[in-house]
Amino acid sequence: MKKYLVTGGAGFIGSNFIEHLLDSNSTIEVINLDLMTYAGREENMTSFSGNDRYELVKGDICDRNLVEKLFQEHDFAGVFHFAAESHVDNSISGPEAFIKTNINGTFTLLDVARKHWMEAPGKVKAGKESARFLHVSTDEVYGSLGKEGLFTEETPYAPNSPYSASKASSDFIVRSYFHTYGMNVVTTNCSNNYGPNQHDEKLIPTIIRNAVKGNPIPIYGDGLNVRDWLFVKDHCTGINLTFEKGRSGETYNIGGRNERNNLYISHTICEILDRIEPRSASYKEQITFVTDRPGHDLRYAIDASKIEGELGWKAQENFESGIEKTIKHYLEKYL
Repeated sequence: MKKYLVTGGAGFIGSNFIEHLLDSNSTIEVINLDLMTYAGREENMTSFSGNDRYELVKGDICDRNLVEKLFQEHDFAGVFHFAAESHVDNSISGPEAFIKTNINGTFTLLDVARKHWMEAPGKVKAGKESARFLHVSTDEVYGSLGKEGLFTEETPYAPNSPYSASKASSDFIVRSYFHTYGMNVVTTNCSNNYGPNQHDEKLIPTIIRNAVKGNPIPIYGDGLNVRDWLFVKDHCTGINLTFEKGRSGETYNIGGRNERNNLYISHTICEILDRIEPRSASYKEQITFVTDRPGHDLRYAIDASKIEGELGWKAQENFESGIEKTIKHYLEKYL
């Protein structure tokens, strides 16, 4: 039975991915390495915490001794690297944690995996030929788009926040381990995810939570910042497919082809709440515009043609179908 290391599996995307991985493959075991900071939650793991093919290890990806011990004990056949500091506002007020986790942590994982799987540059150890390191990144490394165009895998990096700069740095380290050592790595850059288990601080949970609690719904600036929205379950299938079939050393952009601005997002959520959890007044009356954050990118949008064409992946949810499922999940939580 193969064993896989998933980092950050108590977080939003990681927990959804572990559920997907265990459900889709009965011949693997998952070790989840998570520091259990504010972003990692016990309730995110409820659906699989009792699975005998799953184990949670509470620890830091920067702790080289721990990572080496886990590799020696479990002899991992692959790594799915989700663990990261990811909230842009937090990176503005406290960038040091982002540099430490996203850059140093990624290096530690990569280097331990390299030494466990490889004899020397270009020479893989016997039995480790299929061992692979999948690095999960973000479209924010590409910077900001104007009103036209899409990010492709060839778009030059132009990160604009400490968060995106730290993720860009980690992407380059992963790339270097392929070109220098011939290590079997692959990177995915995703658009904005939404769905079950997302942290309360993110846009969509913030809108839903404030709406149902009767608080002002804060929208940055004029609300016209555009993001390409990807339902987390679709993202998980894309990651798994990339791990199984993606070409070593390549990057695959995973996007939902669902461009929506923040004002549309808030209005849509309020309209659905008006229908399924009606009140005397529309939830839209709670929408409040607040001062925009520094370095707020205008628009992100991903061209997913490469993963669609090469690997046959396609998002199953559009925004309108996915947001209905998401709202119902959070209503159970907040009400």
